[in-house]
Amino acid sequence: MKIIKRILILILIILIIVAGIGAIVIREGYNMYKEALEKEPLDSKIESIKQKEGYAKIEEVPQMYIDAVIAVEDHKFYKHKGIDIIAIGRAIINNIKEKSLVEGGSTITQQLAKNIYFTQEKKLNRKIAEIFMAFEIEKNCEKDEILELYFNTSYYGDGYYTVKKACKRIF
Repeated sequence: MKIIKRILILILIILIIVAGIGAIVIREGYNMYKEALEKEPLDSKIESIKQKEGYAKIEEVPQMYIDAVIAVEDHKFYKHKGIDIIAIGRAIINNIKEKSLVEGGSTITQQLAKNIYFTQEKKLNRKIAEIFMAFEIEKNCEKDEILELYFNTSYYGDGYYTVKKACKRIF
């Protein structure tokens, strides 16, 4: 009976430690999100992106390309409100199995948040900040505007950061 009691106490202590660490990471991520918005509000950030040379309106992007990006990057794009809990859960399980950060589970909205506000650094607090920012983006933008911004802030290889420039070079 003493052994079971000690094991339960140990499990409880581990759970308290994990919860404490989780709370710290969430607070750091939330602070990172708030600082990013204080530095440049979302509406200002969006406006500056739209003013860049080579910006492509969603109407200029072929529907086949739009469909392909959604199919590959976030097939539930039009169904979620910024994050995909199932994709995040799958990523967590795969990362635990691999003992490495091999999968992110990010939606297009989360990737947009990362592209315009955060670094590519693989850190948990950055991922939390990205989630908060994804909710902010979804609250303030229509889905097609999110896609348009995503196409204009994503890296397409060979030094091209907009879909228009990449298509001119490739095609």
